[in-house]
Amino acid sequence: MKWSEIKKWAKDKGYNVSRDKAENTDEYTYEYTWTKDDESAGGLSTSVKDLATDIYNHMTDNKHLNHQLQYEKEVKIDHFIQ
Repeated sequence: MKWSEIKKWAKDKGYNVSRDKAENTDEYTYEYTWTKDDESAGGLSTSVKDLATDIYNHMTDNKHLNHQLQYEKEVKIDHFIQ
């Protein structure tokens, strides 16, 4: 996922997003923050994927969270077995 695509998607959905270079790290990493336009919600994410997931979960009131967690668990198990 590209930062620019998620930023545009979030804006279209009524969210403000920003990113700042993470402090105290040698890696080229960012911290992503998001808020709803009316500032009723917001959060901090550590990757573009997590940012998109967090906003999507907020939009859907966590409707698909159980499925996401189950999928993540299965992927980790599959990776461990291989």
